Amino acid sequence: MFSVHSIAAALLCVSTLFPRATLSIPAKNHPTTVNLRIEGADKTIYEGPIFTIGHNVTTVYGDSHHCDGTNNNENEFPGPTCTSALDDASKKKGFQWDGTFFDEFDDYFVTSIGDSTETDSQFWGILLNFQFTPVGGCQQEVNAGDHILWAFDAFNAQHFLKLEGPKKAKRGVPTNFTVTDGMTGEAVEGATVNGVTSNAGGVVRIALGKKGLHGLKATLDGSIRSNQVQVEVY
Repeated sequence: MFSVHSIAAALLCVSTLFPRATLSIPAKNHPTTVNLRIEGADKTIYEGPIFTIGHNVTTVYGDSHHCDGTNNNENEFPGPTCTSALDDASKKKGFQWDGTFFDEFDDYFVTSIGDSTETDSQFWGILLNFQFTPVGGCQQEVNAGDHILWAFDAFNAQHFLKLEGPKKAKRGVPTNFTVTDGMTGEAVEGATVNGVTSNAGGVVRIALGKKGLHGLKATLDGSIRSNQVQVEVY
């Protein structure tokens, strides 16, 4: 059996398992707006822009450490990070997160966000612009406009769903939306959007019958649910 320590160490070094993303590094630590999405076991915990800066973070049980990209000497200059964004979102939205700090990585292994807590086989993972981060969340610096995804059970996911489509649609008129795997760009068949299933090309054709703003997400068993597409129906 693997120990908790060995599992955490492996997950904090996921670059050995997944392709490394090409990531630029901020020159200095300044307030930055990024796009953050947190997909829990049963629901989306947070989705939207968040204003963040590298700072000391404190877990629910009071463990406090710096989290500014200089952790483990990963970056020369401090900056906003994946975990600083998580921490700022938790304060904004009012949910809690927890994690174990590993001195050898100078970083947290996040164990719970909101009501989604790790199990023996399900763990939280971090993706930056739909690619697994090669280092932990306090080591991984981010730039303005980046897309950060914290996903529960990320390492068992078949797909990381991405939904695309128009921002406006006419009431009652069938409109096309497309479901792909954000990591690979490949079309995903069998995903459900507003009760409609995507075809082999990843396309779902939906007629929205009520005027107003509609939020659509794609779901598929065994996959991480998609981003939300907001559609104004006129």
